[in-house]
Amino acid sequence: MARVRSSSAAPCSWVRACFSPAARPPCSNFQLAYGVLVGLAAGAFFAPMIAAATVWFENNRSLAVSLVSAGMGVAPMTISPFARWLISTYDWRTAMMIVGLMAWALLIPAALLVRQPPAVRPSASPASGADNDPGTGWSVAGALRSPQFVVLALTFFACCAAHSGPIFHMVSYAMLCGIPAMAAVSIYSVEGLSGLGGRLLLGILADRLGAKRVLVCGLLVQALAIGTYLYVSKLAEFYALAIVFGTAYGGVMPLYAVLAREYFGPRIMGTVFGAATMVSSLGMAFGPWAGGMIFDTFHDYRWLYIGALSVGLAAMAIALTFPPLPSRSRERLQAGLKSGFPAST
Repeated sequence: MARVRSSSAAPCSWVRACFSPAARPPCSNFQLAYGVLVGLAAGAFFAPMIAAATVWFENNRSLAVSLVSAGMGVAPMTISPFARWLISTYDWRTAMMIVGLMAWALLIPAALLVRQPPAVRPSASPASGADNDPGTGWSVAGALRSPQFVVLALTFFACCAAHSGPIFHMVSYAMLCGIPAMAAVSIYSVEGLSGLGGRLLLGILADRLGAKRVLVCGLLVQALAIGTYLYVSKLAEFYALAIVFGTAYGGVMPLYAVLAREYFGPRIMGTVFGAATMVSSLGMAFGPWAGGMIFDTFHDYRWLYIGALSVGLAAMAIALTFPPLPSRSRERLQAGLKSGFPAST
């Protein structure tokens, strides 16, 4: 029930986050109101919804989680150009208020449709390790100190630190290359659309090949795409790279929830994934800040992409150290591979 209540309260927090900075003068009050309130609202959405999805679906779990998170890929494709038009037509305060009212009108009714997942049935024999029924023997404290969680959180952090800087500074970088503002925003929309496709593609592949394998490959593609930004300067090149980059970073994001579910089971899934998401948010905050500092210092984005490439490769290296999955997860994956049908991973 906590997951459902959190999802229902999130729209109210989001609307308040949009209205509060619009009613305050810049700059410190804006940063405090927008940063804190939007962070709380987004956190109240993401982790509970994903945790609920992992409990609802036993088979094809990766695809199910990817579908639930697909809205994050739709938003850049739709809201970003709309917000840009609102700002150009009116001003940023009016734009934030309109977006906040739209969120209120859409999200509150949608949140009331969320249903509590079925109760988790305890296993007949307790387990104390990862080779038995996952989650049966884990306490929250033990899970948060485990090697599985450390690798999960560090990979999540490095992944977000790598792609957040290029994402947030991409429009500015494109404009520095001579691309008009609306066209530069459209590149971000292409990334969002590609992220939607990437979630579906990598979700299907993860059900068939295993979430760990697909995550490592996705992180490699993400890092290489970041490095390729050093060599693009035309709109067509930005569009082509946005498709690859969006597919990679959008596709890997739901896989962390799948791995958390497989390692720790459904009973403490919300707590574990919420903690991992909190660590990842530090990476999301670090990337744009570091990119801004780099540009202010060197008046060039080159070192941002070099640094992000290095962090992206580090994320892939950390992901290679994931411990073996619990036995039930391995057996389910092997059965799916032998039968030729997707298996939950």
